[in-house]
Parts: sequence; structure tokens; C-alpha cells
Amino acid sequence: MQKIKYTIGLLIFFVSFTGCEEEDNFNYLDEVTAPTNVSAVYDITQDNTGTVTITPNGDGATTYNIYLGDSTTQPILVKQGSSTTHIYPEGSFTIKIEAIGITGLKTEASQDLVVSFKAPENLEVLIENDPAISKQLNVTATADFATMFDVYFGEEGNDDPVTANIGEMASFVYQEPGTYTIKVVAKGAAIETTEITQEFVVTAILQPLVAAPTPTKSPEDVISIYSDTYDNPDPINYYPDWGQSTSFTQINVDGDNMIQYGGLTYQGIDFSSVPLDASAMEYLHIDVWTADSDFIAKLSPISTGPNETAYDLNLIADQWTSFDIPLAFFTDQNPLVDLSEIIQFKFDGIPSGGGTIFVDNLYFYKQPVVATAPDVVAPDPTFNASDVTSIFSDSYTSIGISELNPDWGQTTTIATVNVGGNDIWLYESLNYTGIVTDYGNPTNLSGRDFVHFDYFTPDAEKLGLKLVNTVTGTEDIEFVETVVKGTWVSVTIPLENYAFDRSAVTQILFDTDGGSAKVYIDNLYFYSEPDSTQPTVEAPTPNIGSSDVISVFSDSYTSVGISELNPDWGQSTTLTDVNIGGNIIWKYESLNYTGIVTDYGNPTDLSSMSYVHFDYFTPDATTLGLKLVNTVISSEDIKFVTVKTGTWVSVTIPLENFAVDRSAITQLLFDTSGASATVFIDNLYFHN
Repeated sequence: MQKIKYTIGLLIFFVSFTGCEEEDNFNYLDEVTAPTNVSAVYDITQDNTGTVTITPNGDGATTYNIYLGDSTTQPILVKQGSSTTHIYPEGSFTIKIEAIGITGLKTEASQDLVVSFKAPENLEVLIENDPAISKQLNVTATADFATMFDVYFGEEGNDDPVTANIGEMASFVYQEPGTYTIKVVAKGAAIETTEITQEFVVTAILQPLVAAPTPTKSPEDVISIYSDTYDNPDPINYYPDWGQSTSFTQINVDGDNMIQYGGLTYQGIDFSSVPLDASAMEYLHIDVWTADSDFIAKLSPISTGPNETAYDLNLIADQWTSFDIPLAFFTDQNPLVDLSEIIQFKFDGIPSGGGTIFVDNLYFYKQPVVATAPDVVAPDPTFNASDVTSIFSDSYTSIGISELNPDWGQTTTIATVNVGGNDIWLYESLNYTGIVTDYGNPTNLSGRDFVHFDYFTPDAEKLGLKLVNTVTGTEDIEFVETVVKGTWVSVTIPLENYAFDRSAVTQILFDTDGGSAKVYIDNLYFYSEPDSTQPTVEAPTPNIGSSDVISVFSDSYTSVGISELNPDWGQSTTLTDVNIGGNIIWKYESLNYTGIVTDYGNPTDLSSMSYVHFDYFTPDATTLGLKLVNTVISSEDIKFVTVKTGTWVSVTIPLENFAVDRSAITQLLFDTSGASATVFIDNLYFHN
């Protein structure tokens, strides 16, 4: 990074910034946010008149009230993209910008304005290459008695300056690196301006500054050619001598190894002594980075013969580009390519030698096999029967169903199947289906707080539950936020989310929003919570076989072992064990974040697991996330859930959603994003 700093006699005025937000109370717009990043740009004429043009800006703003800060009492209304002009005497003024969004929500910001008819003095300029954006130059200028500054960046054919308030930053991205003449002109209200001119070397970022995304595919679904995440072939040659001029270097960024092929003409990867059978795979993945625009690399898998065909890697300069190529592309283009006998890969540069690429995570993979039917029952409900209105569950007595999957024109079929002695519904070709309780005796759910059901699906993309009051003709539907496939998933929805009269419910419908899916349903019931501040019953009891589980904390399984629990990492969180119904659960109080350390010396390998599960109960949390950490290679990721308060909620997250190397997990963290909450936790485990 190159920096330059100059001081020169000059006069300017000073701009400082303070901000605060103010939100009107529109209850129906609770989800809408007020404008952000509110500021104003000043433009002052250099003629000793004090004429200042004020241009407000803000994200999400449509209009602005500009309070001029002098004797003018009424604000000036300015539309987004427009300006207002005002003549000031010499002096200091505070300009207030009130930004108004399309819904009426407001944000205020204040900026100081000093108008002086003295020439700018004491100009200090900082010029530097941006550390993250290739060929971007950032210029910051400060001075006494100046309002703004213009920067002429010196690129041929671009003579317009970039203007910024004094003390702020002006930026410009060049087409090409090189030495340019930079001119900075400081301006105030005086006729005189002050300027400096300096040559500066603009540089390009020629290699990635961050690692490629960490793969999340399970090792059993992958055949790797090059990746730190997986086992690679041995022997393998990443730089065989095929007469090419391409250079080869292996570099490390953020602890991640990658290959640099410089001046790429063509280049091979050879493992012909141990051919790979990729016939069971479905895709080829690769991550590629280049600093060179208008450069294309071609990638060809080569089978015995040799037989090959190329795929064009259309790259985006200065960022990682990820490709997931269907293997059918190669065999469709050249049927002689034998995926069961892959011996080499080849890269070609277009134009030849015209660019450099960085390569990581080259591997074949297939989509994980999703179970098509449950082999265990859903978790056992634990709520007292007196608090439950059951529609379908072996754990409770049903209120009665008069019609099941009635003929309303749907494609859906239904059968009752038995798993482990428990009856569950199997819907096939499910687009929608109805359940009628009793038109003559509607079900009053006014005293219930939540609806619950468990589902298992191999293929549904959407799944919703509709409640209907045919007496008043009102209804509403809630969809599962994200459908998880291949395992039992528990759904709990607050009944207050349904905007309808629930005093006389007669119909319940499952809906796939026009899809056609196979869905198993169990434990469909409504219930109330006797105490919304703490659990009165234990969380649902899991039924997954212990051979398919790696447990961290659950009375139902043997734990993998915990070496540190809520270790002192500076958090406010306290932890106690609580016994409910003979079951031990964790109670976190003042939870901002908390850690669980399994064993640094013997990390937990979760490569063979597909999901993480936990149950939580909170009276007051608004945010809750689970972070998985691999401290061996400093890899981590966090996933947040949509929090529901006042009841046990079961969470199931596919592990492939976590962008972390899960072959050596040593830490788990619960996080409330800086809040302070009470959260009860049970049944924290990983499973298939």
C-alpha cells in the first residue's frame, strides 16, 4: 500500500457529523425501517457571496426537510436527487437533515457548516490504494476554512472531478494500473482556492485476499482433485511437464491452500496412475479467481483414450467465481468421455497466456441421498393432555374428524402407515388436502396459543397449514419458513400469527402451494402454555436411534463429552442446570453468547452427520443463532433461527448449510447478537 501526505497553507471550513434516528409510530408498518446513511453534500461558490448548495442523500428516503440553521424558521422540502441553495453570512451553522421514507418513517442527521471568506489553509491530503478493491484510489482531504474538495484523478478521457465534503473520502476506480497525476483542489466561500498536484502509483490486486468459500458437501458424496477440505488423490501431479509455459505456485490465503497458474497457456493435472471412477457423481465443482478482465479459462476432464471436452469458465475479475457443472455436459458434448476412467484435467487460457488464475476446491460430487420414508417415529409430545386439543396423534385423544382428504378437486391421496407401532399419515401427490372436524360443532381454539405438527418429506419445496372458520368465512395460512428434507421436523406456529377468527374452526388444510409432494404427518394438535416465562414440561423426547446420533447434551443419548461449558470468553451469560420432569436442561440467563468446547485434543468429526438439532424455550430472546467452529483450521459459521417465545421450539438445520469444515468441530456457540436473554436448551445433537 502506498500513502502520501501533504501540508500546504490553505483555508477551509470544517464539517462534522452526528446522527440520531426517530421513528413514527405506525403499527401497521412495524417491519419497515427508517432511512439510513443520511447526510448532505455541500457545494459553495467561490465568489465571497456565501452561496451554498445543499444536496441531501439517504438510503430509503424519498423527501427531506432541510433546516438551514440560520434565522430561517421553516424547513426547505427537497425531493430525493434534488438540491436547495441558500446564501449564508460568514459564521458557523448546524444544518439538520430530516429524511422521510415512503412510509413516513424518519431519520435525522446534523452536519456543521462553517462559511468563511478566507482562503483555505493547512491542506492535508491522504492518497492511498484501496486495500480490497483493485485499482481503486481513495483520497481524503482536510483543511481550515474549506467546505469541499475536488479530485482530478488524471485518467485520460475522464476530466470530471470527484467532489467530497472536507474530511470525507473521494474514490475512483481506474481502468488500468499505473502512475497518474492527482490534483486536489480545496474550496471554501472565498474566491481563492488551494490545490496540490502529485504523481501516484495506482496498483492492481493480483491475487485473492480471502479464501474461496469452504465446501460443505459430505466427504462420502465427494471425489476430490484439489481441496483442503477433502482427501485428494495420491499420487497426483498438479504441474506435469506437457511443454507448457504456464507457471505453477501454491499459495496460502487465510490458512487455505490454492494453486496459482500464471500466464496460463494450457496446464494439466495428472493422476493417470490411479484413474478415478466418477460415474456415480453428478457435478464437477471448482472455484476460480483472476485479476484479469476479458479472460476465459477452459476446463476439461480427460478420460482414458484420451477423450475430453471443455467447459468455458466465464470469470469475473477480482472475485472468486464458483462453478457447479453437470457432468452430463461433458458426456453430451463428447460421448467418448468415460466418467469411470478419469485420468487428467486440463486448463486452457483464452487468450493463450493472457491471464493468471487461482484454483481451489476442484472436486466431483453428488447430491446427498435423502431418505424417502421415516424409519423412526417423530419426537414424543410432552404437553399435558389438559392443555392440548388434538387432531391427530397417538399421544392424545382426538376431538374427532368428520372428513379426511375430502374430494375438493385435489390430486392428493392419503394412507395411514405404522412406524414403530405409531400411526402416521402419508400424503402422496400432495398439492392440498383438507381435514374437517365438525361443521355442526366447530372447534373453539380461542384458549389455545400454538399449533404443532411434525412432518417428514423427501421432496416438498413448500408446506403450509391453513385454518378455516366456515361460520364467519375467515381463513389464513402460514407456510413453513424453510422445508427441511429427509428427517422429521417439528413445526410450532403461534396462533396469533393467523389473522382470522379461531373461535369456530371447522377445516384444516395442508398445502404445497401448487406442488406435488410426498409428506408424512404426525402429532397435529393445538395447545396452550401454562407459563410463558419458563417451561413446565420437558422438550419433546427424540426417537432417532443412538447409532445415528452424535450428542452434545441430551438425557436421551450419551454425550460425546464436554471439556468446557460456558467458558469465560468475556460474555455476560450465566448457566445453571434445571430439572423438569426428571430431565436436565440448561438455563442460560443474560445470554449474549456462550461457548461449548468438546475437546481441542480430539475434535468431533461431523462429516458423516446430516443435521444439527436442538430444542429451546425463551420468554424474551429476539435473536438466537448456533455457531459451529473448527479451531484446527480456523473455520466457522453461524445460522440464526426465527425466534418464537413462550414455548418449546424444535430446530433442525441441515449441516450442509454451515460453510465450515465439520471434520474437526471443537466449539459450539449460542449467540443472541449482542442482546441479553433467558434461554433454556435441551437435546443438542447431530444426526442422520
